Amino acid sequence: MSREPDAGPPGEAELPGDHVLPGTLPDALRTELIAFRRDLHMHPELGNQEFRTTAAIKTRLEAAGLHPQVLSTGTGLVCDVGTDRVRPMLALRADIDGLPIPDTKAGVPYRSTVPDRAHACGHDVHTTVVLGAGLVLADLDRQGLLPHPVRLLFQPAEEVLPGGAADAIESGVLDGVGRIIAVHCDPRVDAGRIGLRIGPITSACDRLEITLDGPGGHTARPHLTTDLVTAAAKIVTEVPALLARRVDTRSGLALTWGRIESGHACNVIPQHAELAGTVRCLDLPAWREAPDLVHAAVDEIATLHRAKSQINYIRGVPPVVNDPVVAELLHDAHAARRGSQAIEDTEQSLGGEDFSWYLEHVPGAMARLGVRAPGSGTRLDLHRGDFDVDEEAIRVGVELFTAAALLDDHRS
Repeated sequence: MSREPDAGPPGEAELPGDHVLPGTLPDALRTELIAFRRDLHMHPELGNQEFRTTAAIKTRLEAAGLHPQVLSTGTGLVCDVGTDRVRPMLALRADIDGLPIPDTKAGVPYRSTVPDRAHACGHDVHTTVVLGAGLVLADLDRQGLLPHPVRLLFQPAEEVLPGGAADAIESGVLDGVGRIIAVHCDPRVDAGRIGLRIGPITSACDRLEITLDGPGGHTARPHLTTDLVTAAAKIVTEVPALLARRVDTRSGLALTWGRIESGHACNVIPQHAELAGTVRCLDLPAWREAPDLVHAAVDEIATLHRAKSQINYIRGVPPVVNDPVVAELLHDAHAARRGSQAIEDTEQSLGGEDFSWYLEHVPGAMARLGVRAPGSGTRLDLHRGDFDVDEEAIRVGVELFTAAALLDDHRS
């Protein structure tokens, strides 16, 4: 969904007093970044396979005189701008992977060329925004206008639980970082606007896999064996109900099933069943208790029905909890560019985001970047094959990040 955007706010944003905030996106660079985003969109790569994407980012940063370093995992990279100044850095984070779904858009020249792969979550936009911000900040640094160093972080495998952030952190990407910020595309918010929230803005998301086993038997004599299908059905219906009664309802702990498989014949009680689903939670303390609660509830129902259970509880990500000070930085940065009227409150999402792992180590915040064409009645949700964005969001994201990098020093 491309359109010719408005020229945006004229000139440079005014700060209190006589200060002027530089770093608006030049038109030539804006055109280049749109082309860069479309190229990424046409060539999506799955988590930990983003070799082409990594090479494209690296080549462009090196052309700007920067020195990006590929992460030890082989994809993703980190690059510092203004490294001659010693103080904690502000990190700008992007995720670079696509999704294993087909691109179903019609009538756009940048539709994915890779079968069953698509940038259906906006990671191509996130990547382009951080790249663009890095190029603008590098130019400011050459002019002596960048007051402190900034780290660009292009992270692989956000869509792969427990997320590529953990590997990136282990490789040292947070060394010297004092704060970290990110954006996530939001198709419910108009381009030009951002959504912000202090405190939790996403939810925890874990994966649950259960296998049930029994001796099997004839459906005429279920009393002589383990009625495994009934046991599986009881776990599907009763475990979520038990969890709802064992935690504070305000924690939003919810188990939702996505797969249940058992049996092959109508008159045979099977020996094996498999169940899989996700556990989501709004509250960080409740998320920490969730594995023990789920294990206890599953064991209770399985034992009642004489089924042997094996539980594989796969930790995903904790909630993203926006730090108040860093959220205020994003608020002030966007207000400096487009006015406070372009900022809206946003609700806590039930989706998961591995940006949360960074916030276990340093304060940070994520904003929702509006990507809906203003006035559009079409809603293109995330993780759908027809997802697309208003490309004006690229300019907005770049200028948000550059303003945050400059105001981070202005307020300190």
